[in-house]
Amino acid sequence: MEEIKNRTRAFLSQFIKKKELQDHDDIFATGDVNSLFAMQLVMFIEKEFGIGIDNTDLNLNNFRSIEAISTFVASKSAAVSQ
Repeated sequence: MEEIKNRTRAFLSQFIKKKELQDHDDIFATGDVNSLFAMQLVMFIEKEFGIGIDNTDLNLNNFRSIEAISTFVASKSAAVSQ
Protein backbone atom coordinates (compact mmCIF):
# COMPACT_ATOMS: atom_id res chain seq x y z
CA MET A 1 0.00 0.00 0.00
CA GLU A 2 2.88 2.38 0.77
CA GLU A 3 4.31 1.87 -2.73
CA ILE A 4 0.95 2.84 -4.26
CA LYS A 5 0.86 5.98 -2.10
CA ASN A 6 4.41 6.96 -3.04
CA ARG A 7 3.84 6.53 -6.77
CA THR A 8 0.54 8.40 -6.59
CA ARG A 9 2.07 11.22 -4.54
CA ALA A 10 4.87 11.60 -7.12
CA PHE A 11 2.32 11.88 -9.93
CA LEU A 12 0.12 14.36 -8.06
CA SER A 13 3.05 16.55 -7.04
CA GLN A 14 3.57 17.37 -10.72
CA PHE A 15 0.19 19.14 -10.71
CA ILE A 16 -0.27 20.34 -7.13
CA LYS A 17 2.76 22.37 -6.15
CA LYS A 18 1.43 24.59 -3.35
CA LYS A 19 2.26 22.18 -0.57
CA GLU A 20 3.34 18.64 0.14
CA LEU A 21 0.29 16.43 -0.07
CA GLN A 22 -0.66 14.37 2.93
CA ASP A 23 -2.45 11.03 2.55
CA HIS A 24 -5.86 12.41 3.51
CA ASP A 25 -5.73 15.79 1.71
CA ASP A 26 -8.71 16.27 -0.63
CA ILE A 27 -7.04 17.01 -3.96
CA PHE A 28 -10.25 18.36 -5.48
CA ALA A 29 -10.94 20.75 -2.59
CA THR A 30 -7.69 22.63 -3.26
CA GLY A 31 -9.06 24.00 -6.52
CA ASP A 32 -5.83 23.05 -8.28
CA VAL A 33 -7.34 20.23 -10.31
CA ASN A 34 -10.12 20.12 -12.87
CA SER A 35 -12.03 17.57 -14.91
CA LEU A 36 -9.21 17.24 -17.45
CA PHE A 37 -6.84 16.42 -14.61
CA ALA A 38 -9.33 13.85 -13.31
CA MET A 39 -9.12 12.01 -16.64
CA GLN A 40 -5.31 12.20 -16.56
CA LEU A 41 -5.41 10.73 -13.06
CA VAL A 42 -7.61 7.84 -14.20
CA MET A 43 -5.28 7.14 -17.14
CA PHE A 44 -2.23 7.29 -14.84
CA ILE A 45 -3.79 4.81 -12.41
CA GLU A 46 -4.74 2.38 -15.19
CA LYS A 47 -1.27 2.47 -16.75
CA GLU A 48 0.82 2.69 -13.59
CA PHE A 49 -0.95 -0.06 -11.68
CA GLY A 50 -2.20 -2.21 -14.56
CA ILE A 51 -5.86 -2.09 -13.62
CA GLY A 52 -8.97 -1.28 -15.63
CA ILE A 53 -11.28 1.44 -14.39
CA ASP A 54 -14.83 1.21 -15.64
CA ASN A 55 -17.77 3.60 -15.35
CA THR A 56 -18.95 2.10 -12.07
CA ASP A 57 -15.55 2.96 -10.54
CA LEU A 58 -15.78 6.64 -11.50
CA ASN A 59 -16.91 7.77 -8.07
CA LEU A 60 -15.08 10.91 -6.94
CA ASN A 61 -14.60 9.35 -3.51
CA ASN A 62 -12.27 6.74 -5.09
CA PHE A 63 -9.92 9.52 -6.24
CA ARG A 64 -10.32 12.27 -3.63
CA SER A 65 -7.07 11.65 -1.74
CA ILE A 66 -3.87 9.61 -1.85
CA GLU A 67 -5.38 7.34 0.80
CA ALA A 68 -8.59 6.85 -1.21
CA ILE A 69 -6.65 6.15 -4.42
CA SER A 70 -4.37 3.61 -2.74
CA THR A 71 -7.34 1.82 -1.14
CA PHE A 72 -9.13 1.77 -4.50
CA VAL A 73 -6.06 0.47 -6.39
CA ALA A 74 -5.40 -2.20 -3.76
CA SER A 75 -9.00 -3.44 -3.93
CA LYS A 76 -9.04 -3.45 -7.75
CA SER A 77 -5.70 -5.27 -7.83
CA ALA A 78 -6.96 -7.86 -5.37
CA ALA A 79 -10.09 -8.42 -7.47
CA VAL A 80 -8.01 -8.88 -10.62
CA SER A 81 -5.68 -11.42 -9.00
CA GLN A 82 -8.56 -13.64 -7.77
